[in-house]
Amino acid sequence: MSKDRPTDAANIIATVAAAYAARADVTADQVVDLVAKLSAQFGEELGEASASHAADTATANASHARPQPALPIEDAVTEDKVFCLCCGRGFKMLKRHLGSEHGLSEDEYRTLFNLPADMPLVAPSYSARKAAYAKKVGLGKHSRDDLEASLHDA
Repeated sequence: MSKDRPTDAANIIATVAAAYAARADVTADQVVDLVAKLSAQFGEELGEASASHAADTATANASHARPQPALPIEDAVTEDKVFCLCCGRGFKMLKRHLGSEHGLSEDEYRTLFNLPADMPLVAPSYSARKAAYAKKVGLGKHSRDDLEASLHDA
């Protein structure tokens, strides 16, 4: 593992809990509950296992378990925002955030949380505003034949 990554279960728990506590929508009780759950999960590694075994176990557990969404899926899309299920932050569009912060493509994100293909990853109001602007400026109204005819006439 690299130097900046934790190598034993206690450090992994501390790192995860600190990242979770940094979220604005998390209460102290939720952080305590998370630490308790992680401690129970890694309990045997805390006292007796080597650092490499703890890291291997954490990786294996993460690959088998589907992550829990940061908020209920039905609350992930509002009129003005779409919320990331990984971290709970709200955006107009998720694509850039997913790639830069979580290293996920849109398809990987949908698969990770078992989301339907038609679930929006762009806020509905933002999408409607962009569509209205496109119609206003005439995008999509002209066919290629009309464009070529106007170019030949000029």
